[in-house]
Amino acid sequence: MNGTDRAWVLGRLTIGTLVRVFARLRVYGRERVPKTGGCVYACNHFHWLDPAALGAASPRTVYFMAKMEAHRVPGLGAGIRFFGTFPVRRGESDREAVRTMRKIVHDGNTLGLFAEGTRQRSGVPGEVQPGAAMVALQEGVPVIPVAVHGSYTWKPGNFQPVSIVFGSPMNFDGLPSGGRGYREASTQIQAEILRLWEWLVDQHERGRPRGAVPPS
Repeated sequence: MNGTDRAWVLGRLTIGTLVRVFARLRVYGRERVPKTGGCVYACNHFHWLDPAALGAASPRTVYFMAKMEAHRVPGLGAGIRFFGTFPVRRGESDREAVRTMRKIVHDGNTLGLFAEGTRQRSGVPGEVQPGAAMVALQEGVPVIPVAVHGSYTWKPGNFQPVSIVFGSPMNFDGLPSGGRGYREASTQIQAEILRLWEWLVDQHERGRPRGAVPPS
């Protein structure tokens, strides 16, 4: 167990407990996450609560990527780095971030990406950027599609319920490692995130039954 893993043990007891209580977090499909080996979470993104919710839901330590601006915020930057989060410069090519992403999964760890690249103001999952597909194809690891629902309207005081669902691992062995392959894989990831999110919307309308089985 390295320092980041130890930080996550503490984080699950503190931040994770707060999320489970105040967001009434419910998790589906957790058993689909591979127990070992490198993989990439590709999740939609609505709210600043989403990283904490995904971290609380995940059975594994997650190395998140966050915009450089977040790392420069006093207190916040040190806090997220404590949990293994690394920076990326948005709007430009960031080779160091790409190297970090590839090394994380190459070393057998879980990379956490909010696949659209920014929060979606519409309340519906948006276009998936090529980062998750690129890492998966270059390193030969699966993408785990993840959907979050409920966080869009969550705020302190209303405590709307938040749910997360993990999809089945997606492999792209037949696609080329290049622009065409990244685009095709990203299209598949986007469709799967939307399908999982629509399933979560339906579960919320049904009262979020605990025994519900996510689509495979």
